[in-house]
Formats: sequence, C-alpha cells, structure tokens
Amino acid sequence: MADTRPILIVPYMWIGDFVRGHSVVRVLKARWPNRPVDLLVTSLCAPLVDYMPGVRAGIVWDLPRGRLALARQWALASRLRAANYATVLVLPRTWKSALAPALAGIPERVGFVGEARFGLINRWRWGEKRLPRFIDKNAALALPDGAPLPPEWPVPQLVVAAGERSAWRQANGLGEGPAIAIAPGSVGSSKRWTYYAEAAKLFVAHGLDVWVVGGPAEKSMAAEIVAAGGPRVRDLTGDDLRNGILAVASASVAISNDSGLMHIAAAVGTPTMGIFGPTSPYHWAPLNGLAATIQTRTVVPCQPCHRPVCTMNDHRCMRDIPAIDVVDAAARVLAETSTH
Repeated sequence: MADTRPILIVPYMWIGDFVRGHSVVRVLKARWPNRPVDLLVTSLCAPLVDYMPGVRAGIVWDLPRGRLALARQWALASRLRAANYATVLVLPRTWKSALAPALAGIPERVGFVGEARFGLINRWRWGEKRLPRFIDKNAALALPDGAPLPPEWPVPQLVVAAGERSAWRQANGLGEGPAIAIAPGSVGSSKRWTYYAEAAKLFVAHGLDVWVVGGPAEKSMAAEIVAAGGPRVRDLTGDDLRNGILAVASASVAISNDSGLMHIAAAVGTPTMGIFGPTSPYHWAPLNGLAATIQTRTVVPCQPCHRPVCTMNDHRCMRDIPAIDVVDAAARVLAETSTH
C-alpha cells in the first residue's frame, strides 16, 4: 500500500532561503509521491506556497524574533497535532524551530545536530559541515539514512501560469513588450549595487521598459531610479510579495543583488542576473540554467567577506562593477533567449 502519511517541513523563513528550500520538497516527492507535504510559513512568505509544486498547504506561523513565545508555540503544536503529521524535517539548527513539532508529538523529527536539541529531534543527521552549500544541507535531510548524495539536486521551482502573468500586466497598465525587472534591495547594505539608476537610463536608451521591484524599504531607491530613467521606468515596489513574484515572472530578464527576489526570479524560470560582491556565488548563486552571476573584475582581497556592512576597501567589490557591464550582459541574455 502506498505511504500517504503527511510530512511537515520547518524551513528557513528568509525569502531566498524559503525559496531554495523547495528542493527539499522535490526530493521528498520523488521519494514518496503519495505523501502530502506541508510547510510552516510566515505571513510574508505565504504567497510563495501558491506557486510551489508538490506543496499541499502552508501553515502560517509568525513568531516574534528573539523570543521563544511559549503560548504561540503551544497553539501551533495543537494545530500540528490535529493534522497528524508522521514526519517533520526541521531545516534550521535552532532550538526554537524544533519546539512546536516536539510538543505536538510528531513521531519522526529529523534535523541536523545543533543547539542541544536532545528530545526535540529524534532522528539526528550528522555531517552538516561536509555540505558546504545551503542547498546540500537542506536537501540531504530528505534522503534516507546513509544514502549517498546525488551529483546534483533538483533546483527550486515556482510555477506561475501564463494567464496570471498576463492579467497582472494588464492590471498594472504594462504592455507585452520586453521589460527588465531590477531588484535594488537586500538584507545588508554591503550586498547592494548602487548603479541601478544609471543602468535604468541605459536600458531605456535601448528601448526597453524597466520595472523596479521590492518591498516598502526600497521605495526611496525606486524613486531615484524612476527619476533617472523617466516614464519607461515603473515603481512596482510594495508590501505584497505576490506582486514581486508576478513582476519577475513576467519580465524578460531579472537583475538583482543577492536577495530573495533573485532566488524567486530564478525559480520561476526568468533569465536571472545576480550581482555579487561580499557574498559567494558558489554558495548563493541563483539556481537555474538561465541564471548568471556578475562580479567585479577588480581583485578585492577581502572578497567574499559575508558581512552585512562593508568595513574595508570602500565597498570596491560592488563599486567596481560598472553599469555598462551589467547592461551589456543583459543585452546578451536577451539576444540568446529571443533565439530559443
């Protein structure tokens, strides 16, 4: 008889990490095609679940940062207990992330060793340090005990219907011509490339529309980019992540810092260019065959530093990437994709 016991995944809740966690879903569904898979999710990330193949449902779980919030943990445990999950994969190595599944009595609780979670995790996985990339660490939890790692993992996927993309364009008064989506934001100022306004002007000069996407924190940057580029540049930033998903899904090319929107764009299959400075493309590059990374050609000894704020070399790892290099690379991507 086919195994139909439901599985729960506790993912990382940063947008990019949440998207990359879809590889875990794909590994699980290949292993157990008849077992439903659900995700814990924050209100911010909840729209992503609607576009994730293989996910039955998302369970919204908003916990305050820096607090255990025992009352909310108990309430969540009650919800999980009622759903009769047989297995939970806890991707973060934190005590807090494993508490509610343990309180719910989920029989099989899988996770890497971390933060003395004795009793909270009962199926330990070892060897995390031998898995350098984030995708390796996550997806390995979905394999049977002792199984060898595959040569490559299935990449994250988000599926947006063509009709929804067309309806979104129409609702926002956007034409059907080619457009460049640019995402100037990121968590940590050191990851932000600062020449998007100049790049927008160059794209407009090439006859392209430009869409600025991001959250409320990017409003001021979007205003500067729109002012520099003129009426063919649209500010599409806002507080609804679904709008950002549809924007990058509808664009001809997406250009982004190392951020959540970069990973969303790659997962929906849009040709994606990630601009990297302080972080490592080996660990965090967008994962699809139409993705590329751009780095400075200057030798910067402290790169990658993985620091949220530059404390050395005057941010040269990002400052020495000229706008024309990014625009030329995007033009090549547009030319290549238009011939396929």
